Amino acid sequence: MSQGYWLFLLLAPCFLQVSFLWGKVYQTNGIKIGEVTQDSAIIWTRITKNPTANTNGEKFRKVPKHAPQIPKGKSLSDMEGAVPGIAGSVRISWQNQGEESTRTEWLPVDEDRDFTRKVKIGDLLPGQTYEVRVESRSAKGKAGQTIRGKFRTAPAPEMIAPIKFVVTSCQDYPRRDTPKGHQIYPNMLNLDPDFFIHTGDIEYYDKAMPWATNRELARFKWNRLYGLPHLANFHTQVASYFMKDDHDTTSNDSWPGVDFMDLTWEQGKNLFREQFPVRKDNYRTIRWGKDLQIWMVEGRDYRSPNNQPDGPEKTIWGKKQKEWFFRTFEESDATFRVLISPTPVVGPDRSSKNDNHANKGFTHEGNEIRNFLASHKNAYVICGDRHWQYVSVDPKTGLKEFSCGSASDEHASGWKEEHRYPEHRYLKVQGGFLSIEVKRAEGKPTLVATHHEVTGKTSNIDRNRAN
Repeated sequence: MSQGYWLFLLLAPCFLQVSFLWGKVYQTNGIKIGEVTQDSAIIWTRITKNPTANTNGEKFRKVPKHAPQIPKGKSLSDMEGAVPGIAGSVRISWQNQGEESTRTEWLPVDEDRDFTRKVKIGDLLPGQTYEVRVESRSAKGKAGQTIRGKFRTAPAPEMIAPIKFVVTSCQDYPRRDTPKGHQIYPNMLNLDPDFFIHTGDIEYYDKAMPWATNRELARFKWNRLYGLPHLANFHTQVASYFMKDDHDTTSNDSWPGVDFMDLTWEQGKNLFREQFPVRKDNYRTIRWGKDLQIWMVEGRDYRSPNNQPDGPEKTIWGKKQKEWFFRTFEESDATFRVLISPTPVVGPDRSSKNDNHANKGFTHEGNEIRNFLASHKNAYVICGDRHWQYVSVDPKTGLKEFSCGSASDEHASGWKEEHRYPEHRYLKVQGGFLSIEVKRAEGKPTLVATHHEVTGKTSNIDRNRAN
């Protein structure tokens, strides 16, 4: 036999192994389980070309936003952190303990929406733990990566059940505090929360390395951030609600029509819906058992320009959303009613800011909201956007607000701890997160708000018994 034939036999196993890998697809960005209610959830995933992010790629340099950002001869896929997508399809199955599995058909990812797919699943049971399985396959039908996750559905409104959730704000890739991502994620997971809320500024389009001056670069930043193992792993195991703010719509303190270079306002809004398991309208309320109902509001899409003179017509929420909030809040019989706002309602905030209800420029609507909330028993506010943690009580109405703070210590700034005002009950300029636990203590409903350092260590505990 010829020498070439023997060489083929010798190398055949290698050829077979390589051919087996060719065409395989992955889900490097993990899955996200969002908008969980008593009977439904939205599952999000994205098919990727490679099993991990490009950790050894070309690094971005800090350049002006008008300057070229990708080195000559390179593409975005060559850059550090890149997670390029690829065509294919996914199949989702789910079940709770003792139930038969329910499964979708194979569903193609949308190549025009960054190779993502969102699927709403229904007919779930309240107060249950569900296992979810997301399979992937290539456009040619070759089996790809499978991800397994889990989530809990909300208890029915009449169910008395302890609830624990975690909240954070203000994070980005450059200011992560470990190579694998923000360390708050494994530390939040240690608390075994029922759900997670991100109040916005999840990523910063208007920060360098790279500036997200167009849709392609904005998608790159989302893929890079959720290609980090700490984030991807967390979201496979916890139901999440995602809110957006200014930096993850277009730019700092933005309002409708404010673009960021070639990234338009409409593109910014649509990108958020593309990259997260969210509803079309970003404001919603979810009931979690007898003792808790939360409201998550949209703070960018319906607002007036910040430079408009204050008065009855100036708004952050918009007429339709505000009417919805007042009506549904009044209708609720939950023991604790909690507003989750991407920006402060009580504050205090810096006098130089003019973008939220704690600022002078939105005094009229701010007073309207604070007075309304304070007129109801056991009503509280949780806010994001501020890069420091606090508990404050409005001196005029008595309304209490918890600021969760930024996701890393490097991101913490904007206030000095010696500037402690009478309304402050707790103040700390640090990164970390907020956990809320609603439970019955000696038969009395209690809301416990705990501020944590990035390590998970407790910084402050604020206990509130129902009136």
